[in-house]
Amino acid sequence: MTHAAVSGIAIAYIEPSVRVQDDFFTHLNGKWLDATEIPPDKARWDTFAQLDDDVRLQLRALIEATADIAADSTQPGRDGDARRIGDFYASCMDEARLDTLGLSPLSAELANIAALTDKAELPATMAHLGQLGVRVPCRIAIHQDARDSSRYVADIAQAGLGLPDRDYYLNADDARLADVLAKYQLYVEKMLAMAGSTSAAVDARAIVAFESALARLQWSRVENRDPVRLYNKVSLAQMATMAPGFDWLSYLERAGISARASDVIISQPSYLTGFAELADATSLATWKAYFQLHLIGAYATFLSAPFVDAHFAFFGTTLTGASAMAPRWKRAVSTIDAAMGESLGKLYVENHFPGERKARMEALVANLLAAYRQRIATLDWMSEATRREAQAKLAKLSAKIGYPATWRDYSALEVARDDLVGNVMRARVFESQRELGKLGQPIDRDEWGMRPHTINAYYNPEMNEVVFPASILQPPFFDPDADDAVNYGAIGAVIGHEISHAFDDQGAQYDGDGNLRNWWTATDHANFAAKTRLLVAQYSRYSPLPGYTVNGELTLGENIADNAGVAIAYQAYQLFLDGKQAPVIDGLSGDQRFFMGFGQVWRSKLREAQQIIQLKTDPHAPGQFRANGTMRNQPAFHDAFAVKPGDTMYLAPRNRVRLW
Repeated sequence: MTHAAVSGIAIAYIEPSVRVQDDFFTHLNGKWLDATEIPPDKARWDTFAQLDDDVRLQLRALIEATADIAADSTQPGRDGDARRIGDFYASCMDEARLDTLGLSPLSAELANIAALTDKAELPATMAHLGQLGVRVPCRIAIHQDARDSSRYVADIAQAGLGLPDRDYYLNADDARLADVLAKYQLYVEKMLAMAGSTSAAVDARAIVAFESALARLQWSRVENRDPVRLYNKVSLAQMATMAPGFDWLSYLERAGISARASDVIISQPSYLTGFAELADATSLATWKAYFQLHLIGAYATFLSAPFVDAHFAFFGTTLTGASAMAPRWKRAVSTIDAAMGESLGKLYVENHFPGERKARMEALVANLLAAYRQRIATLDWMSEATRREAQAKLAKLSAKIGYPATWRDYSALEVARDDLVGNVMRARVFESQRELGKLGQPIDRDEWGMRPHTINAYYNPEMNEVVFPASILQPPFFDPDADDAVNYGAIGAVIGHEISHAFDDQGAQYDGDGNLRNWWTATDHANFAAKTRLLVAQYSRYSPLPGYTVNGELTLGENIADNAGVAIAYQAYQLFLDGKQAPVIDGLSGDQRFFMGFGQVWRSKLREAQQIIQLKTDPHAPGQFRANGTMRNQPAFHDAFAVKPGDTMYLAPRNRVRLW
């Protein structure tokens, strides 16, 4: 990855033939876009993917060193997580052994499904398979109660589709999606035939029809963005009667909920009612075929080569456009990461996270929070009553940086060197039981929802916290050798982005204690909603692919966070300068470097199939619109680059959206 030593801007990637005033994203990243080929095992290539590849190489070295220790019985460090990691890696890498096993590692579970004789057995089977990480029509998650953030609650939500979104089943007039659905049915038939089915074609048609019926019942991703609509608390007894046709009490008992809780949250009540009717109307034979398919699919990548190849041919090539499978070591790293991520995170932090970066980050977060307080104080559309609530929420917001204060305990996880499928199963059950164990317990405020080596960051509304893993604190997000302008534009905007999620259209419905509570006056809420509608309209006009546009409603929260995050980071940068003139570096002013620091983070290339998945499922806008769309709303960007009426990047002041 190319980085300038002083400015922090990758000057070599700039395309001078494209005016910054007409296309900021392409001007800044044009030569990178022209020269970059998406790796054959990737559906997309961007800053995040490139850094993730770098981190995977570091993790591979750490894992292989640990595996050497684990393999040597004389080594004092071979017990505990070192042995588990080493043995897990050995089980992943023994391709020859896996090829001799075929489908046999799933024999017991497949036999259990084949032995079903009564639909009364379906609820317990569905709960059991869900704990094994198998796709089933309902998903159980444990999280804080949105109206009482001091307790954990179980949440039951729609699930069960083999394709990324309901639109793949419902949009028959979209030729691309219809083609994927047809090829999915062929994939289903092939997997069932490979498993020995004598009725694979018939069962494949039935499974696709069943999943299509599920899709018709499901709420859209936009509907699922409303936390108030998703909050429907019922007692276990009420749940048993609200959706007749399915034995919910048996399901909850086998899932481990009944022994630990007296109530649950139903995210989509109409889906549950419709699903219960569908479950009752669906034949046992179709249910069994559906379970078999998704059990095999959940473990196909850990089986012999024919199953690995068939799974990749559809989910890798057909669905995303990737032409080659990731090498086995990369898949092994991902498998161990999914099973024992915090153990890998601990190794990563010990070997690759300089302590001084955490201190620098803490100072940046403090500066961004100070800038946010100033911005809230000067909002001209907000009353004092709502302003006090917003400031109170901001004052309670906490930040986690780098890595957890305490590491997860994996001592109860059994790992064997010669049992990859068993290792993955046990890891998934271990995680399921760990989550269930939260019910009835105090909130663990030290828990992290990401690994330290994840190239990302997040805001948790029920904790009212922002979290920045260690691995995002590297170029081009954070460059300790660059001047401050680019760091404020890059990692500063990331910090501002995550803080802004506390005040986006979803986060703004939670108070400073993480409870779903309306703290807005009616007038202020109407003003806020009017501004969000303008942002929805802006982004809905952007088209990255012929026939497709950005879904401004689906991406609203992220677009609010992008626009507010940059504005807050710019204000924090001005506070940092404290009236001093920033130096000119590489011919660029401080303000120009600030915005370019933001824009170069979003350089990206996607295969067409992956672009469609992103537009259908991702709450983030495509990278070029995260850069250009955000810049068009920033007055300081117009000033920094002398953007005038007639320039493509120009947006008249009356049309610029400022929420925070």
